[in-house]
Order: sequence, then structure tokens, then C-alpha cells
Amino acid sequence: MKNTQAKNNPNAIWGFLSSVKLTIVLLILLAIVSVVGTLIPQGQEAVEFSQTLTPAMFRFLSTLQLFDMYNAPWFRLLIAFLALNLVVCSINRFPSTWKRFSAKPAPDRNKPFEDGGDEDSIDVGLSTNEAADRVEGVLKSRYKNVRHKSSGDRHYFYGDKGSLSYFGVYVVHLSVLLILIGGLVGSFFGFEAYVNILEGESTDRVIIRKTMRPLKLGFDVRCDKFSVEFYKTGAPKEFKSNLTFLVNGKAALESDLLVNHPVEFGGITFYQASYGNVPGKEVQLRIDKKSSKPNSSEITVKSDTHYPLPAGKGTFKVVDVRNDIMGLGPAVLISVQPETGNPMEFWVFKDHEAVQKKLPPPMLASPKFNPEAFSPYRFSLAGLKTLYYTGLQANRDPGVPIVWAGCFLMVSGLFVSFFLSHKRMWVRVHKRDGKTCIEIAGTTNKNPVGLQKERHQLLINLQNEFSAKG
Repeated sequence: MKNTQAKNNPNAIWGFLSSVKLTIVLLILLAIVSVVGTLIPQGQEAVEFSQTLTPAMFRFLSTLQLFDMYNAPWFRLLIAFLALNLVVCSINRFPSTWKRFSAKPAPDRNKPFEDGGDEDSIDVGLSTNEAADRVEGVLKSRYKNVRHKSSGDRHYFYGDKGSLSYFGVYVVHLSVLLILIGGLVGSFFGFEAYVNILEGESTDRVIIRKTMRPLKLGFDVRCDKFSVEFYKTGAPKEFKSNLTFLVNGKAALESDLLVNHPVEFGGITFYQASYGNVPGKEVQLRIDKKSSKPNSSEITVKSDTHYPLPAGKGTFKVVDVRNDIMGLGPAVLISVQPETGNPMEFWVFKDHEAVQKKLPPPMLASPKFNPEAFSPYRFSLAGLKTLYYTGLQANRDPGVPIVWAGCFLMVSGLFVSFFLSHKRMWVRVHKRDGKTCIEIAGTTNKNPVGLQKERHQLLINLQNEFSAKG
């Protein structure tokens, strides 16, 4: 009993893995989850979608990893199982295909001629030996594996073409396997990342979206210039980054990056994803001093740098710069260090009068929002230099070349499978009613119409051969 079980179990497993029903089930499952992956936003796009869900639904979808489905272990397992099923099916059916491919039918078979008629034969005024020599020459010019067998004054020939068409389905299988492998390679070894680069600055790392961890690129990316054009409505029309890729400090590639026009370098594809602006390090301040001799001065200062107070004792510096704070517009945080006493910090807005109308009374009463907090000086924000930054998406998918190879093989395999067929042709030369008769017959694994055309063309070639040489 143990021996029987040991012998049958492998066959049962092999039969299960090579089942066409299993293939259909796996394809249906793959189609269903692909539809789900289309309906549920994936990756970064899922953040906004998840805010519309109830907490219970969010936990359910997160548990099933449906927000990052194509990188989920269960999806990878489904792909791997489909690949295994494809391999086993191919191996299981290959011996019979090889048998048909390598079969060598006898030239002197009579069965193929049973359905033939007068339209598939010609009579010539030559001996059977002379006619056989010419027939062999025509066949060798059209077919491979031409074989000849003689029996008295009867001659038999066999030739074929298109025998590789048996393997078209295996080329398709291989192409699907390569596409699946390419998808798995990209899932395991690829990444999606992003990085923001200030105009004029460079970076050698990006942030992985999935883990939010930095990843070193192995080279530097520098944003030499960023430009943006706007419609009259204020909406962005086009934004472009002039990038330079540096290896060991030397420029290796200079390229313009636009929306829908990615740039590839070092196996990583960069996309123009977003842009924005940040305050620069230079700020224009107006400082008024109230005294018997009031004076005003406008100076350009750099953040985090100490400057002497005009006509006074002490220093000040810009601690923080914001393009917008609390929706009140540009502002800077000033820190004043008097010659004696503790330092004082307060915010200075660009449009102080408009801000006063918006701030609640408690905040207006606070020195933190009073540009005259350090008497007798009044600080005003005259100008703020801003810098653009470019937002880049950086993707690497090492499985793409494998997928492209699979697509090329699939087209080739489908062409072989649908447009080529194995045509086997027999020709016999013998005496009939005192004349030398040449008869043609053939078989094919598919495309009977193509076989009929092949027989007709061979007959024309033979007629031309005998009419040309008499």
C-alpha cells in the first residue's frame, strides 16, 4: 500500500499542476485582482482615497494589502503559481510535440494519395528515371528533408516545410513566462521614490515612497535651472527642469526634464512630478528707529547671520523665513540680542496692516506678533527672495527589459502559431496507361486552405520544369 501511494502522489501533484482547468482558474483570479487593483488606487494615490473610507474598511483593505496590491506577497505568489503551471504544462506536452516534429514518414506511403484527383497529377513524355531526377531537383528547391525511395520503375519522394510551427505555442509560453518573471523582478528589486531639489543644488539620494527611507543613487543629480510658464488663469502651463547628472563630481549627462518626457540615467528613470518654492536665505528688511532724530534704513540680510542694530547697541538676526504662515502671507522671525538683557523674538509680516485685521486680539496683544516689540525699533519685511524647487519621481524597474523581451517573443510566437503550418508533401512517379505520371499529395497539421495552395504551387513548379526542358 505504501509503495502505491508513493507512486501515485507525484502523478497526482503533476497532474494538478499541468491541468488546463488550473490555468483557467489562475487567469480568472488574476483578472479579478487586476480589476480590483484598477478600482482601488495604488501606492501614493491611495492616500487621498483612504481618507474617504471608514476606519473598519480602511483596516480591512490594509490587511489585505490592497493599497499596494502588486507588491503584496499573495499577488507575487499568484504570479509564481501561474508561472509554475505554465512550465509544467509545457513540459508535460513537449514529448508529444517533439514526436510530431521529429517523425520521418516513409516516402512510399500510398494513403496520402487516396483523396487525390486528376488535378493533382501531370503526365510527361519522359522515362520515370528522368522524370524522377527533375522532380527531386524541384523538391529540394522548395523543401527540406527531401527523401527518395525507388521500387523498380516507381519513385517516391517526401519533403516538408514549416516543421518549427509546432513550437510556436512554446514560444508563446516562454514569452508569458518572461513577462511574469519580469513583473516579479520589478516587484522585488525595483522601487518608486521621490526627491525635491532646490534650483542650483544637487543630491545623491532619494526617498523610497513605501518605506520613507533614503536611498543612495550612486551619482548626483543637480537642478541647474527650473522654469515654469503659466496660463492667463494662473494655472501652470509647462514646467521644466534642467538637470545635470554627475559621476564622481564630473558631469555625465545634461538633459531637460519635462512632464511626460522622462530622463533615464544609471538604470533609474526620472519624471517631472511637481514643483514649488521655498524662501531663500536673503531677506530685505526696513528698520525704523524712533528718536529725536528718526532714521530709516533698508538692508539685505542673510538668515542665521548676526547684524548690528542701526545706530544702536546690540545685534539681530533672521531665525526663520516662511513663504506663508497661518495663511497670513510671507513672514520672518527676528531675534534681537541687546547688549544687555535677554534676547527677544517676534514675527514680522510683509503686509502688517492686513495681518492686524485678521489676527485675534490676544495674538495682537502678544509681543510675538509686534514688529515694534523691541523699542525704539520697528521692523518691516520689504522683500523676500524665493527659490523654486523641482519635485522628481525616480523609478527603477529592472524587470522592464525582461518584459520587453517577452513581448517580442509573444509576437513572434503568435505569428508562428497562427500563420505557419507544417506541410508534408509526397510525390510519386510511376507509369500509368503507358505514360509517366507524376502525382502530388500532402498533409498539414492545420490550415488546409494553405495546403491546397501549396499543392497547387508545387504542381505549377513541376509543370514549368518539364515544359521548360521539354
